[in-house]
Amino acid sequence: MIINGPNLNLLGKREPTIYGSQSFEEYLDQLKEKYPDVNISYYQSNVEGELINVIQETGFISDGIILNAGAYTHTSLAIADAIRAIKCPVVEVHISNVFKREEFRHHSFLTSACCGCILGFGLDSYRLALESLIYINQHQNNEC
Repeated sequence: MIINGPNLNLLGKREPTIYGSQSFEEYLDQLKEKYPDVNISYYQSNVEGELINVIQETGFISDGIILNAGAYTHTSLAIADAIRAIKCPVVEVHISNVFKREEFRHHSFLTSACCGCILGFGLDSYRLALESLIYINQHQNNEC
């Protein structure tokens, strides 16, 4: 399951110098084509509570979650608590290298609840996270 948070529905339009010019839907099609044996679901919301609901709904039935919580990364203890409450591994993803950006983006409330964090590789960060989850599921029996 890939879960994207606020403003990520604007990928391809929003600050292309930071986030690129490709929409997430276009990238997702490429990802599904590259990994035809992996069932990839996708959800995006600008609303924190909706993200928590999806984390809770899928966190006990999915093999893993790739989460880009957007700005909620830096503010949401509730999302961190939701991650800690579920069974499947979660990989935090950021398209940009947040450490090359504003100081407030340098802290994540989510990282300590996740298996790992991949950032700074553009949309390819999602592929790297997917490969991480595939590895975890093949070698570590769904545990980080």
